[in-house]
Formats: sequence, structure tokens, C-alpha cells
Amino acid sequence: MRRLSIASIAAAFLLTATACGGSGSGGPGGPGGTGDGASGGTARVKVGIIPIVDVAPLYLGEKKGFYASRGLDLTMVTAQGGAAIVPAVIGGQVQFGFSNMTTLMIAQGKRVPVKAVANGLASTGEQGADFAGLAVPKGSPITSAGQLAGRKVAINTLKNIGDTSVRESVRKAGGDPAEVDFVELPFDQMPAALAGGRVDAALVVEPALATVKSQGGTVIASSYADVSPDLTVAMYFTSTRYAQQNPETVRKFQEATAESLEYASAHPDEVRRILTTYTKISEALLRDMNLPRWPTRPDRASIEALAKLGEQDGTLTSPPDLDTLLP
Repeated sequence: MRRLSIASIAAAFLLTATACGGSGSGGPGGPGGTGDGASGGTARVKVGIIPIVDVAPLYLGEKKGFYASRGLDLTMVTAQGGAAIVPAVIGGQVQFGFSNMTTLMIAQGKRVPVKAVANGLASTGEQGADFAGLAVPKGSPITSAGQLAGRKVAINTLKNIGDTSVRESVRKAGGDPAEVDFVELPFDQMPAALAGGRVDAALVVEPALATVKSQGGTVIASSYADVSPDLTVAMYFTSTRYAQQNPETVRKFQEATAESLEYASAHPDEVRRILTTYTKISEALLRDMNLPRWPTRPDRASIEALAKLGEQDGTLTSPPDLDTLLP
């Protein structure tokens, strides 16, 4: 498996940003990819991912040969968030991508031709024991999400699942969600920003959340669980054109990913070990991490709840067509 950084294909991302109207170069394989592989050969595919705990099953599945056994050769391409991955998928720079559900619903609302093909991960549904937490630094006077009005809160992508879920936590705690001051930061920069007082709180996911806790930080809300205890947080997707032109490769990716999700669910110790190969987490923090759930199927009711909140807060301008978007 090869890994690329987002910087190495930045020029391609800029070129494809204008392709979101739907006429991108997502033909068989796309740039840097190969054809459908229906003849039994190896299909080289690039997958746009965020280097966080969420995608551990993909790394495990590659290591265990689940993709190779189906004739898929993966290259991981890292990005800060799903919003940056979407144009790369539409333009064909990567054939598959990992994105949270809000990003995919926003894209569909703007008539970007995206198609979810495999489940990603879900909230544990347990307050204080989820893989994502709304955290404050050591010594903070803030003890509740309801106290975040007028405070700076870090999320990895503005006007997305982060602010939607944080607003729900604030709302449930009796605060005014419209008064929160959101700041965009990559997940791996959030621990330092909290410790240095540059933000008052942050919606952090593992493994960065374990770092925050090791610095004395406190989780005041589990925002994904506040949206829905069964929240489908993210999925793997492709462009509708690629799905139509490469159905065999898509089918193989779906099968391999489902097997990878099942394996990750059954082998949490291996999940923790694989994290050290693509994140900066130390061995000492591994045991303190909260892992997400990795069901093989999305929970539609939770996605509908997320969409309703997105419409309420103005993140989504119209209801998503989930019949078209979901597998």
C-alpha cells in the first residue's frame, strides 16, 4: 500500500474544485487509476482519507489482504476533511473517498454527483465514552456545552457535521447554539490549541482525543451521540460516473470494506496497533482510546436526524435524497 499526502496532489485538487458540477474526469480508473478489473486483473485505486481512528479498518483490511484478494491495489491519500476529498473524487484524482455524512449531503444538495458505496463508522452512543468528544482544556471553568456561547470552539471543517453536532450539544444543555464562535483546525492540531488557550473547546476525535485527556483535558459532551446514539458518522463514496463505469471495482471495494469493518470490530487490539502506523499517537495512549463502532450498514434514521439538524441550523439548504445517495 502506498500513501500520499494531500499536498502531493494539491494542483489536482485545485483543478478539480471546479468539476463539482458533475462533468469531471471520472472515467474508468480516472487519472492514476486503472479500469474496472472485470477481466480479473489488478485495479489500482486511490482512496482519499483522513488519518484518524475512523479509517483504521481500511488499513487493517489492506494489511490482511482483503483488498488484494479481490484484485484491488490501494493508495491512501490524506486530507484534512471530507470537504477536500469530494472534488478529488469527482475529478478522478482519487477513485474513492471517506467523508462524513453532512459533507455528502451538502454535496448532493449542490448537485455534485456523489454516491455512498460502503459504511464508514458510527458513534458508540455512550456519553463520555465515544470516539469523539467536545473537550475543554485542563483548568477550564467550562463544565457544560451550555456555557459555550461566545466561546471559541474548534472543529475540523466549518459548516459541517462538527458545528451541527456541537450546536445540538449546546442546545440540549440549555445554551444558545447561534452564539458559538467556531474555528477551523485539523484534528491533530486541536490538543495544542486547547493547551495553549487559543480555543476554549474543541470537538476532537481519536487519537487526538486521547492526547487531550493526557494533558488534563475534560470531555463535557459527546456531540455525535447527542445527534443520535446510532449516528452513522461517515461513509466511503465515489462519483456516480465512476460507479456506473466501474461496477465491478465498486463491488469489490464494497465487499473488501465490509470484511474490513467486521474484522476491525472483532479485533480492537489490532485496531490500536495499526493506528501507530499512520498517526502520531504514542503506545502509552493507545489503551485509553475510545474506539468507534464499525457496523457494515449505515443507520438511515440517524442520518435523517443529522439532516434535520443541518436544515435547522442552515448547513443544508434542502432535504437530501437518501434513496439516491445511500447504497
